[in-house]
Amino acid sequence: MTAIRTTHVGSLVRPPELVEILRAREHGEGVDPAHHAEVLARSVEEVVRRQVEIGIDVVSDGEYGKSDSWSRYIRERLGGFTVSEPAGTVTARSNVPPGTDKRLFGEFYAEYEASQGFVGGGGEWRATSPVHYTGQEAVGRDIANLTRAAVKTGAAGAFLPVVAPASAVPRPALDFYDSDEALLFAVADALNEEYRAVVDAGLTVQVDDAHFAITYDTMGGDLAAYRAWAEVRTEALIRALDGIPPERARYHVCWGSWNAPHVGDVALRDIVDLVLRVPVGTYSLEQANPRHEHEWRVWADVELPSGKVLMPGLVSHATNVVEHPELVAERIVRLAELVGPDRVIASSDCGFAQGPLVRRVHPSIQWAKLEALVEGARLASTRV
Repeated sequence: MTAIRTTHVGSLVRPPELVEILRAREHGEGVDPAHHAEVLARSVEEVVRRQVEIGIDVVSDGEYGKSDSWSRYIRERLGGFTVSEPAGTVTARSNVPPGTDKRLFGEFYAEYEASQGFVGGGGEWRATSPVHYTGQEAVGRDIANLTRAAVKTGAAGAFLPVVAPASAVPRPALDFYDSDEALLFAVADALNEEYRAVVDAGLTVQVDDAHFAITYDTMGGDLAAYRAWAEVRTEALIRALDGIPPERARYHVCWGSWNAPHVGDVALRDIVDLVLRVPVGTYSLEQANPRHEHEWRVWADVELPSGKVLMPGLVSHATNVVEHPELVAERIVRLAELVGPDRVIASSDCGFAQGPLVRRVHPSIQWAKLEALVEGARLASTRV
């Protein structure tokens, strides 16, 4: 019997004590660094322990060490950028870029985004001097917390999510660099330091790249123009992964974690060749999302390269309905029959929280979904 391994995409709902600290930081209020460090370390250990108890094989720190969101955390870890004008009063901000979805469902988005909890001050993030990595202390803290928790709880494996170049600077603003590409590759070189730190510590690095897929909708659905844009971003990610062993890296592509229509999403078939060009061992793609679940059939005629593994999403982050383990098992079996059971790792579609202040489901439902994922993987293991 082949045991189907289990994991998830990384971000988990933060505990209330940690949320209050991060909320205070977001609003410019004073926070005791020692207290923050203590709460963070304790919270990471607790969330890793819960994952291990449920039966998740490859665990994360829940992204608890990240500020703001899964991608904007990098703004505290890159030098060479400035805010074009002083940040003003912290207000709600739009998180979904304009595109087909917003054009067709404008009334929905007007209500939706006001309720999501994303905040941000005024000003534009601009590259005004050479980009360089400054996050050594922050990533070192995250690595130490996760490593310590994984050892104490006996986790089979652990991964740390990081941002891809395309998602780190989705809408570049230039002062120092003379082109978007020059800035993008400078960011890639800086991010390589973060990726290497994770791998050198014995962890798996997961590169998150939602903007890679969602920019198709932002560009108005022009596939040729989008492909030209995406080609450059793929090359930048390849550069950022320089020196990273493929078997120690995962690439997560999604269509944005927000629970909304997604009618303007690019088809997996239109980008799968670019995804597979990224030199990692594991590819994380949404399969529980009802706009993309049918795309498991892509693997009937697209060959998964030798030695590569698929990490399909089998439970959704975007609905409070808890998937039945039998459904999870069915989703695993049909894919395993195409690529082989040893090349499938059961996962979630995306993170259950897009940032410290934005959660997609209630934490009790998050854990119920992960329990269903584990049970579904056990059922599938007896059938493949």
